[in-house]
Amino acid sequence: MIYQPEDRAIYGDLVSSFRDYGERPRPMGQLMLAIGKYFLGFPYASHTLERDGREALVINLREFDCFTFVENCVVLAGLLSKGKSYFRSYAAQLKKIRYRSGILKGYSSRLQYFSDWLYDNEKKGIVTDVTSRCGAEPFRKNFNFMTRHREDYPALGMEKSYRDMVAIERRLSGRLLHRIPKAALGQLKSMVESGDLIALTTGIEGLDVVHVGLAVYLKGRIHLLHASEVEKRVVISDLTLHQYISRRKMMTGIMVGRSIPTYQNDGSPSLA
Repeated sequence: MIYQPEDRAIYGDLVSSFRDYGERPRPMGQLMLAIGKYFLGFPYASHTLERDGREALVINLREFDCFTFVENCVVLAGLLSKGKSYFRSYAAQLKKIRYRSGILKGYSSRLQYFSDWLYDNEKKGIVTDVTSRCGAEPFRKNFNFMTRHREDYPALGMEKSYRDMVAIERRLSGRLLHRIPKAALGQLKSMVESGDLIALTTGIEGLDVVHVGLAVYLKGRIHLLHASEVEKRVVISDLTLHQYISRRKMMTGIMVGRSIPTYQNDGSPSLA
């Protein structure tokens, strides 16, 4: 496990900020948004999980890319809803959500493609893919983006990691996916809930998703709460989701995920 003292300090401050959650429980989506808003203004950084040497669990609450931002919101909301506040519980849940079947076994065990992340974490009972409930269309992708751009992923310089990733991409290419097409986004308001995970699908060859964030409603319209590469920080987009996607030619639509509430047996969450 790799982290900095500041990561533990941020985690402790966040948990303290949500100490009243047990007294005022809220829906999972609202908790997701509250945690996401805690990180507003935190810096954007790419490749925060990449490092030399063997794959290890990297914890970084100081800066985010879009994927690690959403991932951490899901993990933290799940912990708070279960009443768990220890840092070791956070690390264990982060490993569970980040790696295929929750098992860290080399670089290729990390869930690199978002549709695979969504699929695997639905099997774990952490999130549910609600895309097909929202007027979605089926599609398939020939996954090969990472192995075609091997030079951009240092770990794929190792032959075993490369071969393992080729096999994973081949398996993902046989999976039927669903997306809500760009043209249908205007009818989404009643189907997407606050705090839902929004994954922006793409027409780029070999790739499923190019960006992810959380759904937040402003004046009755869906916007994105996300780690923005353009703005270099965590923000709520000024553009509506429809406007955001319409201005980006290679974005084809969205997938929608939803965190599953995980309460204690008595139904009343409280922090340890």
